Amino acid sequence: MALSISAVVLLAIIVILLVRKSGLKTGHAAICVLLGFYLASSSVGPTIHQFTSSVTAMVSNIKF
Repeated sequence: MALSISAVVLLAIIVILLVRKSGLKTGHAAICVLLGFYLASSSVGPTIHQFTSSVTAMVSNIKF
């Protein structure tokens, strides 16, 4: 669960930086957030969750 919270924080920071530096308008960011909520509640939500879990597991297994 801590991983998903840190992913949310990371994505929020990216959106804030895009709004401030790259000209992403606040309205566009709000639409992206709403799209995320609708995707999470759709039938695609579990597939997206499984994909992100697989990618994070793969990244965590990389040895430096």
